[in-house]
Amino acid sequence: MSRRRRNRKQLPEGLVRVDIESFCHDGRGVTHVDGKATFVDGALPGEVVDIEFTDMKRDFAEARVAEVYEGSSFRTEPKCDYFGLCGGCSFQHVDPERQIEVKQDLLAEQFRRIGRLDEVPLWDPLRGPVWGYRHKARLSVKYVEKKQKVLVGFREKRSRLLADMGHCEVLHPRVGRKLVDMAQLINRLSIRTQIPQIEVAMGDAGCILVFRNLANPSTEDLECMTEFGRVNDFRVYLQPKGPDSVVALGEYERDLLSYSVPAHDVCFEFGPLQFIQVNPEMNRRMIDRAIDLLAPEADDRVIDLFCGIGNFTLPIARYAQRVVGVEGSRELVAQAERNAELNQLDNASFHVADLTSDQRHRPWYRETYSLALVDPSRAGAEEILACFPRWGVKRIVYVSCNPSTLARDASILVERFGYSLKGAGVMDMFPQTSHVESIALFEKD
Repeated sequence: MSRRRRNRKQLPEGLVRVDIESFCHDGRGVTHVDGKATFVDGALPGEVVDIEFTDMKRDFAEARVAEVYEGSSFRTEPKCDYFGLCGGCSFQHVDPERQIEVKQDLLAEQFRRIGRLDEVPLWDPLRGPVWGYRHKARLSVKYVEKKQKVLVGFREKRSRLLADMGHCEVLHPRVGRKLVDMAQLINRLSIRTQIPQIEVAMGDAGCILVFRNLANPSTEDLECMTEFGRVNDFRVYLQPKGPDSVVALGEYERDLLSYSVPAHDVCFEFGPLQFIQVNPEMNRRMIDRAIDLLAPEADDRVIDLFCGIGNFTLPIARYAQRVVGVEGSRELVAQAERNAELNQLDNASFHVADLTSDQRHRPWYRETYSLALVDPSRAGAEEILACFPRWGVKRIVYVSCNPSTLARDASILVERFGYSLKGAGVMDMFPQTSHVESIALFEKD
């Protein structure tokens, strides 16, 4: 039986000179070639560039900048040697001030297009450090047989291949300058082909590296890894199976990391695999803004949905009568309860619940709340929105990592449930990337 050979895509040959019309949501420039939308890596609106096609779909094309013929005043020299190859960053060629403007414009555009909400008041963006800000990351690892070499870092842009990179400018320097050292360590191990990733987690003090190992390390491997941790002041852990299998190499004073929010007199402990915000300075500023907007008072009962380890719950508890945190992960709820005890906050309680399903049988659901904070995943919070008027919520602070679902949910809150969108703004949690973090305030008139 003969096999039919798959036809290879025929890409236009040579360079094409185009005018870049706008940005798309992932930071690529947008132009049209022969009527077809074309998304161009490394291009800025208003530029004239020569492009090389990299992929051709039925409805659109993809390309990269081969040469800038007329550059934008917002173009800047990327700081990282691997920008354009590594898929971790998409905005390093854009001036940081312009980056945040682009994200603010995108937020407004999503409100108009998806939410059908015009003239939304936009607050000044929250800004923070633009380099070395990332304290949490998952690094990919690959042993390349042909080169007899281990690679540690992020994947190439729109590829499953791992970028060959020596450092990372957005990771905290304590980790970002140690990628080569990590690769050399793994290359010395007998299980070099059986370590697919390293989980990095940093607190205010201390850094943990969790090596995912698919095979048991030898005694010599364990000695090498332990010594690497000692020399570089890392706490080294292994993860042979699921999250519960994480085990320390060596005797550490504490298995948990911590971060503080001094403005609200709270401290959080967390495990290396637990979710926290990756940018600690911006997280503190985000908490400040959320509390300013929510304005909890001594007689308020507050519900915090998708609460995680209590990142918003516990600061709010400093001011409100009662705060209820709800989260889908039992592990995170247990950590939130420990954090409440650590901070001696007995007016905060936590519950495990799938907020995409019916929770009417739960006691916390049948209570009333005057204020609400919601911080969902990229999917948004559509399933829980009808609860706010039922609970008597007069003010909602919505923290979003996806402007599209924020706009969708904003439309529902306004059109279906009678809330007013008082304002919104972006928070630069992920500089140099196209990721848009934002916050919005809704009130019942």
